[in-house]
Amino acid sequence: MKISFAEPKLPTSGLLVFLVGADARLGASAKVVDKATKGALTRALKAASFAGKKGESLSVLAPQGREKATILLIGAGNAKDVDALRAQEIGAQIYKAIGAVSGSAATIIAEMTGAKARGGELAASIAIGARLRSYKYDKYLTGSKGRSASSKLSRLQIMVKGATDARRRYAVLAPVADGVDMARDLVSEPSNVKSPKWMAAQCRKLTKLGVKVEVLGEAQMRKLGMNALLAVGQGSVRESQLVVMRWNGGGKDAKTVSFIGKGVTFDTGGISIKPAGGMEDMIWDMGGAGTVIGAMRAIAGRKAKANVIGVVGLVENMPDGNAQRPGDIVTSMSGQTIEVINTDAEGRLVLADALWYTQKRFKPDVMIDFATLTGAIMVALGREYGGLYANDDGLAERIVSSSKEVGEKVWRMPLDDAFDRQINTPRADMKNVGPRWGGSITAAQFLQRYANDVPWAHMDIAGVAWSDKEQPLMARGATGFAVRTLDQFVRDHYEK
Repeated sequence: MKISFAEPKLPTSGLLVFLVGADARLGASAKVVDKATKGALTRALKAASFAGKKGESLSVLAPQGREKATILLIGAGNAKDVDALRAQEIGAQIYKAIGAVSGSAATIIAEMTGAKARGGELAASIAIGARLRSYKYDKYLTGSKGRSASSKLSRLQIMVKGATDARRRYAVLAPVADGVDMARDLVSEPSNVKSPKWMAAQCRKLTKLGVKVEVLGEAQMRKLGMNALLAVGQGSVRESQLVVMRWNGGGKDAKTVSFIGKGVTFDTGGISIKPAGGMEDMIWDMGGAGTVIGAMRAIAGRKAKANVIGVVGLVENMPDGNAQRPGDIVTSMSGQTIEVINTDAEGRLVLADALWYTQKRFKPDVMIDFATLTGAIMVALGREYGGLYANDDGLAERIVSSSKEVGEKVWRMPLDDAFDRQINTPRADMKNVGPRWGGSITAAQFLQRYANDVPWAHMDIAGVAWSDKEQPLMARGATGFAVRTLDQFVRDHYEK
């Protein structure tokens, strides 16, 4: 979909979209069209009992005086509530409403008296909301089914006073949407295609943006002592990979922030095999890696003046004659030993070595890891919030603040020595699972043992990497959760 911006000049034909505030309040441009059509818009609003509430839409076909036009009225709610985030939701709402009237091109008048977001900010926010909502994963649909799955909307023009400012703002936001879409694509790809090597190949594409990409195979990881990560993938015929992505936009003296992602390209549970029902969902057990890769795409795409490192551990967890067994003891890169109680608690083994490798090689100022780690976090927070753990209060506060700025829900969870003791075992330095209760917390305690004194945070995104219901900015499916949070976090705290 091509998005453009222009100064206001009301067209007399085509699909024209206006925002309508609470109490059916028309803006100045909509009033001009209403007058030209002899009150057609006002009559339509009354006939439909349209009040301008959030989520409402109303189309007026070929009104007198604009016979070659279709007018689409979008309820925006109270103007005082329309900030940049609400404007993004309005943009997504407009995209969906346009689909209902089958338009291939549309013009939006970005005008709303009294809105917090005005001019270029309002227009750019509407544009990025429409862009995010336009995402569809229809790669494997064929024939007429494939064609019907794609929206007919190919051109979206947004008219606003201050079009130059809108273009500038959108140019900053568009690479972030590219990162979100890349994360969605990776998470949505079926696992018969999405091997660890395939994922590594997608990472290599970021070199076109200036990202330095390095891929470690199993032989290299074995030399480094990454036996925890390698144990997870030893039951698969597909070779495990560790990918390092480096964006050096901040100069030699800038602080370095690192993102680490769990990338289990398919998770059967291994010998501790999962139930058959719902196992197909495990195509998205690499959601943490998807977030990290998408964030690197966003940060490099907008040429962020920051130094950022992304590390993803890519494995497939399969049950064959060579798979790790419950009761095995593995030695991680740190030298710490782990008793494997449950082979379905594999993501923390991948992250243990990835975290240790990241801090020892790069000595970052901050480490944040992302993983679809536990079902327990969904018991605690449902499918609405990502669970955040941190060993540094200031870091946690900064992450939460950035998440609020972009409208992604994050909730801080506790770390406590009482939970840490629950993963002790007489046979090794630790075991990979604790008791039933507090499973997401004991998983985080496990990871904390590999963070040392580096400011570290862990985000369990098992409940939010994939959505079974429509979201304000997207349809069902992969969400690209936390890509925007990470981009905002870098923008707020690590750019010069």
